Amino acid sequence: MRVWAIAVLGAWSLVGTALAAPPPKGLERDAVNNTDLAAKEEGGVSPALIKAQVLLDRARFSPGVIDGRKGENVQNALKAFEKARQLKVDGELDDEVWAKLNETSQDPALVEYTIAEEDVKGPFAKEIPDKLEDQADLERLAYTSPEELLAEKFHMDEDLLKALNLGKSFDSAGTSIVVANVMAKREGHEQKVAKIEISKSEHVLRALAEDGSTIGVYPASIGSEEKPAPSGTHTVRAIAPNPTYTYNPEYAFKGVKAKEKFVIKPGPNNPVGSTWIDLSVESFGIHGTPEPAKVGKAYSQGCVRLTNWDVAELAKMVKKGTTVAFLD
Repeated sequence: MRVWAIAVLGAWSLVGTALAAPPPKGLERDAVNNTDLAAKEEGGVSPALIKAQVLLDRARFSPGVIDGRKGENVQNALKAFEKARQLKVDGELDDEVWAKLNETSQDPALVEYTIAEEDVKGPFAKEIPDKLEDQADLERLAYTSPEELLAEKFHMDEDLLKALNLGKSFDSAGTSIVVANVMAKREGHEQKVAKIEISKSEHVLRALAEDGSTIGVYPASIGSEEKPAPSGTHTVRAIAPNPTYTYNPEYAFKGVKAKEKFVIKPGPNNPVGSTWIDLSVESFGIHGTPEPAKVGKAYSQGCVRLTNWDVAELAKMVKKGTTVAFLD
């Protein structure tokens, strides 16, 4: 029998080809679904935070990538949830917040999913070059593996996906795996956004209803030194799924030597991700990203960057003319 080592969350495990090893006890599906705040971390991952992130995601208070780890994005999501529920706003997952989160949905946080043919058929990119000029040579900025596709499909960190499914292959249709249950019925799924607020200091985008109530809150990377975000109030000009990306040498991004414009073809690993919401500010928009774990923590090459799944959700709720306010 062949054996090999798989690195998951910093720990090495020996796994045989004949039998997939179970995940750590605290990260088993039922353990996470029935967890409480007292549950111990497994390799730095909190079962309670996994469940909380899934519940926040379904309630449209996006934590960004679901990874079971405490960070700025999940704290901002908790703050937004606390404010909406008129709780103490401190970004802490305490007993009161935990109770309110669990009231939002009775569906399990983790579920079994059978990998479909469409998940593995590709084609996949062998790699995505770091340099934008080299990316322009690709026919499509596709996913690089079924793992990347599945992680994004279920709003998950790839390491967490692997930790929940130790030793399982992700490239075979028919394989049953454990995933975050983000497909459950979501709050406010039919609401329309009347106004978008983009808070530069908080690194969040808020989607508001006509009456000013919150429909959704999403972590966002906002502007950069080379291309700072605008101020004031603007509007949505157009919505483009599966966009191309045009580099203008006037941007003068670090590391890009091109003196003429060039175009990078569509795909989830395109610099602006899988969706572009065009704004009434020339060359600025709200868009996706090939690196969802960096949202809210790094600059954006296209003004306001969300995860691919968050911007796709937002795009379905806005229309041409929707107000977009940048808050300094």
